[in-house]
Amino acid sequence: MTEIFTGNFTQQEPILDEAIAAAIAVMQHGRLHRYNEAAGEVAEAALLEQEFAAQMGARYCLAVASGGYALATALRALGVKPGDRVLTNAFTLAPVPGAIASVGAVPVFVGVTEGLVIDLEDLASKADQADVLMLSHMRGHIVDMDALIELAQAHDLKVIEDCAHTMGAKWGETWSGRSGIIGCYSCQTYKHVNSGEGGLMLCDDDEIMARAIMLSGSYMLYGKHRAGPPIEAFEAVRLVTPNVSGRMDNLRAAILRPQLRQLEAQCTAWNDRYQVVDQGLAQVVGLMRIQRPQQEKFVASSYQFLLLDWSSEAIRSVLARCLARGVELKWFGAPDPVGFTSRYDSWTYAPSTAMPKSDRILHGVIDMRLPLTFSLDDCATVARIIAEEVAHAAQGRETPV
Repeated sequence: MTEIFTGNFTQQEPILDEAIAAAIAVMQHGRLHRYNEAAGEVAEAALLEQEFAAQMGARYCLAVASGGYALATALRALGVKPGDRVLTNAFTLAPVPGAIASVGAVPVFVGVTEGLVIDLEDLASKADQADVLMLSHMRGHIVDMDALIELAQAHDLKVIEDCAHTMGAKWGETWSGRSGIIGCYSCQTYKHVNSGEGGLMLCDDDEIMARAIMLSGSYMLYGKHRAGPPIEAFEAVRLVTPNVSGRMDNLRAAILRPQLRQLEAQCTAWNDRYQVVDQGLAQVVGLMRIQRPQQEKFVASSYQFLLLDWSSEAIRSVLARCLARGVELKWFGAPDPVGFTSRYDSWTYAPSTAMPKSDRILHGVIDMRLPLTFSLDDCATVARIIAEEVAHAAQGRETPV
């Protein structure tokens, strides 16, 4: 009998009871706006910032409306202007080049390796074209951060880390987001903590964080930020920095605080699921698993593999046959974006030139969510189905291209 999987790839875990209770308390008192505090009260948003900064070993934290807003705010806080060029990954999702375009800057795309990380050789060749690198840890894959930071310092590149997929991950002993000048995180439903939408920014620089807080729409209430720089840091920026309102509200902050306390356990649970899938695909001919370096302490809330040098027809056959058996796979090689998949040449607002080496890799990238609502047995079932369908397709191919 053909095995069918019945799980839901977009079903998240329920919000923690503690978080629900905290959200109800905010709704009962009605002070959802982060600067609306009763006498002696500290807003949930301010507490969230304080706690996340401490958790990640950062001096300052800012809670905002989304991860994409955090990225755009980081660019503005670093002084990126219309017409400036900003380096970023060719393999990423639309909010990254979107943030660059939103400030009037121009993305310069850097290639991807078979490890699904930014190509350091290509980065070195393009490093003198920009002052800022927006580094995307796409789908949780972390490049050699020691080598990248050394390269960035040699070329005077300011590094913004997009950690939408790496909250709770590390390179060596350094938290993802703490190697660059600014680390940006997403709290969108499919990320490592879930408030529907939301974002967090970490930074150790007084002036940069003061600008970011002013940009977020603090008016002159920046003194309420427990995880913000000293008051004197705002004097030079408070009247010359535009308000681009994007604050996080207390309701979302209340939901997030208990989740962050559970982050380590959640990360372990994701990696357990990842290992089951990875082991289940270890012997599949024609399927390339992603090799992960020892220094990368990853958080695998999704799984990727490569069908490298497969034809479009063969890849579509695998995806269709897996879907018929209940397994939803996404393909980054499709000519048009579908759902959450897209490539550097999909974003016609951003000029690009073909990168044949990266195009070959992107053509073969297959992506799958690993929600924590899946059991380990579920993950084993999913792996068996993928293995069977890839093997079936591989047997029917006379040539790989």
